[in-house]
Amino acid sequence: MVRNLLFALITLLAFGLFAYSARRLWLMLRRGKPDPFPRLNRPGERLGRLLRIGIGQSKIFRFRSAGLLHALVFWGFIVITIGTLEVMLEGLFGGHFAFLGPFYSLITATQELFAVAVIVSCLGFLWRRYVVRPRRFSGPEMKPASRWDATVILLLILALMVTLLGTNAAMLAGGLDRPWAARPISRLLQAGLEGLSPQGLRWFYELNWWGHILLVYAFLNYLPYSKHLHVLTSLPNVYLSRLEPMGVLGKLDLEDPAATNFGVRDVEDVSWKQMLDALTCTECGRCTAVCPANTTGKRLSPRKLYVDLRDRLEQKAALWAGADGQPVEDGKAYLGDWVTPEEVWACTTCQACMQECPVMIEHVPLIVDLRRHLVLMQGEVSPELQTMFANLESKYTPWAFSPQDRASWAEGLGIATMAELAARGESPEVLFWVGCAGSFDDRYKRVTRALAQLLQQAGIRFAILGTEERCTGDPARRAGNEYLAQMLIQENVATLERYGVRKIVTACPHCFNMLRNEYPQFGGQYEVVHHSQLLEELIASGRLSVDEKALDGRRITYHDSCYLGRANGVYEEPRALISALRADLVEMARSRSRGFCCGAGGAQMWMEEQPGHKRVNIERSEEALATKAEVIATACPFCMTMLRDGVTAHGASVPVLDVAELLAQAASPSADRTPS
Repeated sequence: MVRNLLFALITLLAFGLFAYSARRLWLMLRRGKPDPFPRLNRPGERLGRLLRIGIGQSKIFRFRSAGLLHALVFWGFIVITIGTLEVMLEGLFGGHFAFLGPFYSLITATQELFAVAVIVSCLGFLWRRYVVRPRRFSGPEMKPASRWDATVILLLILALMVTLLGTNAAMLAGGLDRPWAARPISRLLQAGLEGLSPQGLRWFYELNWWGHILLVYAFLNYLPYSKHLHVLTSLPNVYLSRLEPMGVLGKLDLEDPAATNFGVRDVEDVSWKQMLDALTCTECGRCTAVCPANTTGKRLSPRKLYVDLRDRLEQKAALWAGADGQPVEDGKAYLGDWVTPEEVWACTTCQACMQECPVMIEHVPLIVDLRRHLVLMQGEVSPELQTMFANLESKYTPWAFSPQDRASWAEGLGIATMAELAARGESPEVLFWVGCAGSFDDRYKRVTRALAQLLQQAGIRFAILGTEERCTGDPARRAGNEYLAQMLIQENVATLERYGVRKIVTACPHCFNMLRNEYPQFGGQYEVVHHSQLLEELIASGRLSVDEKALDGRRITYHDSCYLGRANGVYEEPRALISALRADLVEMARSRSRGFCCGAGGAQMWMEEQPGHKRVNIERSEEALATKAEVIATACPFCMTMLRDGVTAHGASVPVLDVAELLAQAASPSADRTPS
């Protein structure tokens, strides 16, 4: 009775302290601004993601060895938590779960096996942390306290497993085990306790039993002040992660009369979900390990963004505690004192960090929010971006070309504009959205013409907007100029609605992502396909025939555009086109969802990379050339430019061709095609 009463008092104290810490975190999150994305919609999909990524640990296994260790610890915790609940039941009421019968045998045996797996995994983690020391465990944000924090957690977990097995072994040695219990590991350990007296055995049991539960309560109350808070927040964070494609940015309400600030300057400006992301960050460094800016020596570290945000959040929370809900200023800000503009502008928005994060943290929207503040509130813009913004505002393209020349590429091809068709009372099967690069870049105009001729060969009735087309707003939006981006978007939506456009094809992944995923924020609902998707469909349906010998056996490597692949999941169609030509497709070391950025995204196409560092396109070009391919294939105008420059910088003569150009070399109209 005394034992139960003491246990109840300790339990009440432990959960009381945890409730205090949880309330502190809850009040912190309540300070966050509303999030631009729905976080509770489509519960079925969210549950599936939770089971696949949260419980199944699918993202963890993208780093196989470390992933296996982590998954074993995670699954072990789930199984062993049942045993912890049984210890609490025994401590409070003297009960246990043996009434479950044969199922209890499965539970107890599984607990023991996972206890061993967790012990081995923790030792493996300590070995990696102190002996192997992977590069991603280093960096200016990795303070000594972080290493000690990880060590404390690992030692706590080890002690939990040891005391669990010690308790079970003592029960077996004393003949006190429960019916249906199956304890294969403890039965082996039992032999080491046979020399103890009954009194010694009892003391050993009590030491391990009390040690286990006290360690559980210590662990529970340490977590809210540790980077390992993700033990508690990772599953909610995965469930609440957005279901929209990875390349989508949230919309700013520029007409909000109550708004006094746009973008993120300090922690008061971040959303509650961004705060939760910061509290959930495990500091594993997977995001930084794949970041093209960091890989090529720039200061940007996606992990540091969230470590810094959490540090600033904790610091500001201490001030909020005595401010009775009022704004508090201490002369510092997250942007400037923790994160520098240099870091913010180094990002290519390739989303590799988001792809790798095992707890679904959303790095790129935070970076763009920081850019929004720099551009809209502080006016801190490089001369290159100022020029780009000026061109977009006056010429509707990032370059200083005349908007009247937007359709010059189509001369002699007999391509109608939407205005011409509307005047005749006709409508096309599809609108060909050419994009700025396809309209003005001399090299990519050849791709535009090739694609147009392929569509004509397939009997596709299509039209273009011609001089009525504007930049989709992608470079302005990714550069933080939301005002200019929304102006361009609204003009384009008005034009598309005037013509009743419902299906669009484009060769630019950035236009594809904007039209497909972000124009709906402004009322523009369209079926948008990338040219690689449409061309693959035309071949599969027989509307285009292919001379299979045209590229027979030619060695080709394909570069995944970030805004086509990671942002929208289009990986197979471009490869299917290359395979249809019977070319020898060779993959780069980093491909598909692991593909490495060309360096042009996030408006980097119009910015100079930070001096003194390796250029991102040089890194990617080296990887492409290492395949010994005869052709480097792309499906994006900016990727083509960056890879061509990289190949030239290496003194190589390997051609860089768009998949449409490859197909144009081998395609001809099918004899039996029926024009639409």
